[in-house]
Amino acid sequence: MLNIINEDLKKIDIDLSKLKNKSILITGASGLLGVYLLSYIKSQQEKYNITIYVWTKNSIDPIFAPLFENCVLITGDITDKSMYKDIPQLDYIIHSSGYGQPAKFLIDKIKTIEINTVSTIWLFEKLKKDGTFLFVSSSEIYDGLDEYDIPEEEIGNTTPDHPRACYIEGKKCGEAICHTYIEQGINAKIVRVSLTYGPGTKKGDTRVVNSLIEKAIKNPTIKLLDSGESIRTYAYVTDVIEMIMNIGLYGKKTTYNVGGTESFTIRELARDIGKIFDKNIEIPLISKEINGSPQIVNICIDRYLEEFNKTNFVVINEGLISTINWQKKLYES
Repeated sequence: MLNIINEDLKKIDIDLSKLKNKSILITGASGLLGVYLLSYIKSQQEKYNITIYVWTKNSIDPIFAPLFENCVLITGDITDKSMYKDIPQLDYIIHSSGYGQPAKFLIDKIKTIEINTVSTIWLFEKLKKDGTFLFVSSSEIYDGLDEYDIPEEEIGNTTPDHPRACYIEGKKCGEAICHTYIEQGINAKIVRVSLTYGPGTKKGDTRVVNSLIEKAIKNPTIKLLDSGESIRTYAYVTDVIEMIMNIGLYGKKTTYNVGGTESFTIRELARDIGKIFDKNIEIPLISKEINGSPQIVNICIDRYLEEFNKTNFVVINEGLISTINWQKKLYES
């Protein structure tokens, strides 16, 4: 299965020479972003003599085991202070740990807050004075705006009692922690990532793209939870990794939106997946309430585009084929 990811890596072209003879820690290394970040850095580990530390909450899934070879593996709860005592001072830290799926971060709200707050502080304490910290934030911090092309200067208007506040406010606080360390002379970058999809996920992933594909694999029709009128802008994982790494290594500003360029409704997305599987979609007569889900998710990525001159993005149909191929093999196994 990893051959799907390895083939995807050919779409990414980043100069990693800054990592030569350096150490880097990736938290959340078994998540979608973590798997691709690790895969790409591993592909150039020998060339640049990179020491890679990877932090995962649980033991490694056998599917991904080859990725973790020649890495220093940290397994355990990132919100447990005792886990940090044996970690050395590091040149680069990418903090991508956390629950990217609402179904998960709503189950353990306290843990969701801790991952983005106290864990962020403890990780900063493991960064060398001349090191670089990359905090993976989220477009969820714009919740409540329901606007198109939201720039980095804006912020959402949800209240602390919002159903998703544990995640939204946790990310905001994580960003505030980054700015506090920046004031102390530390180099830190913030990437507000929006709706990443692609291969590298696990069974039962509840994010919309994965859930729709799973339904298509297992059922005669693709049944939506509601009318599917919500608008989303998805970004294929290789585009996201390229953007994240470029920002972490070469970004001139502190905060960047990271996302895709194609917008469509969830119903349109379901129909595209249905066409690939030759299956119809089913709209429920009574919609299931989706806890705090925004009507529009569409951020402005002009800051990145202007700085790095990116023009090529993986189109949705190409990205869906790779994602579907991954999930077919995943459920066959």
